[in-house]
Amino acid sequence: MTPNLGKEVRLSMAFADALERTRAALKAEGFGIITSVDVQQTFREKINAEFRPYVILGACNPPMAHKALTALPEIGLLLPCNVTVEEEAPGRIIVRLVNPSSMLGVNGMADVAAVREVAADAETRLARVATSLERPETK
Repeated sequence: MTPNLGKEVRLSMAFADALERTRAALKAEGFGIITSVDVQQTFREKINAEFRPYVILGACNPPMAHKALTALPEIGLLLPCNVTVEEEAPGRIIVRLVNPSSMLGVNGMADVAAVREVAADAETRLARVATSLERPETK
């Protein structure tokens, strides 16, 4: 994965478990899931094509989104923070988390201090999500 685009975490578990664990880790960092796209199901229904299990989660932290949208309404084009959960092979999962700061290179958005602050905060939180996912599960 391109380092500036985001972080990648590899997990050894069932897809459904990885999806649940990712959702829980995001929630622990203050993110709610406002969109969830089941790519496998969508491809099957829309173009009659098979695809591996792959879900795109749209993660949003309302206070951060409010601050960013108040400072720069067009930042909404880059929201929410996308996280993907993909089954590479049975029991081999890849979770990818967007790097919010890298998204700001588009059209000078990094010039707005409040937007930079929100991106840095989101980046820190998503890094903690990745670290949480990398730790062995405790039961």
